[in-house]
Amino acid sequence: METGNEPVRLTAWVSGRVQGVGFRWWTRCRALEFGLVGSAENLPDGRVEVIAEGRRNHCEQLLATLRSGASPGSVDQVVEHWSAARGGLTGFDEK
Repeated sequence: METGNEPVRLTAWVSGRVQGVGFRWWTRCRALEFGLVGSAENLPDGRVEVIAEGRRNHCEQLLATLRSGASPGSVDQVVEHWSAARGGLTGFDEK
């Protein structure tokens, strides 16, 4: 039975007006508040890719925050992918 404490990896692709508006910095702050490690990176097509590892319930909180409308800029869509945690990440980087 899942408890929300299992380590997972969330990969989220965020589209909208999310580059050049402080979105990666904001995402980093939220991820660190939830105790997650990973990165937020601008992609050439204008999206931001967010990779976060940690407890599933904390990753779910980050995902909900990304979709909340409270971020800088304007989020149109968040596509998520869940996988097993791979480890090897420290901190939360803006790329």
